[in-house]
Amino acid sequence: MDPRLAASVDRAEITDVVHRYCRGIDRRDFDIVRACFHPDAADCHGAESRSLDDFVAWVERLTARYRMTQHLIAGVVVDLAGDIAAAESNGVAVHRSDDPSPHLNLVTGFRYLDRFERRDGTWAIAERTGVASWSLPITADQWWDAPADHVAGRRDHDDPLYALLGSLGTDL
Repeated sequence: MDPRLAASVDRAEITDVVHRYCRGIDRRDFDIVRACFHPDAADCHGAESRSLDDFVAWVERLTARYRMTQHLIAGVVVDLAGDIAAAESNGVAVHRSDDPSPHLNLVTGFRYLDRFERRDGTWAIAERTGVASWSLPITADQWWDAPADHVAGRRDHDDPLYALLGSLGTDL
């Protein structure tokens, strides 16, 4: 394969992992989250680096506080070096809780700094550092609920996403 085409494919596969991670977090589908990492990966969100198992347990507890989260990723830059890569992803995440505390209702800017490794032909995160950039509180009077007659998102397998995926007739 042309080396430029191979590099484009690698970058697309890595970017897909970054986006799938956000899907897993926002749907609270921790099988998806786990699949984005190599089994021996480390994740550092905040001040502590955690093994994959510890990270998944931590993020499951953390996201349970929220009614919804939405992670938006842009500006993914991937630098390749054979079967390893560095990826910097810029993001904005919205967090909404039924608890009115400002630290549970906010929009925050961040970056993911990821070391990816291709093992057995598959790109996955070997090491991640979450870098905080800024946060803004959202007060209860600023939230607007979607109209009742709109399709509502959920944070589990009853979200409309899973019906769409099921309609593909594949084992995703």
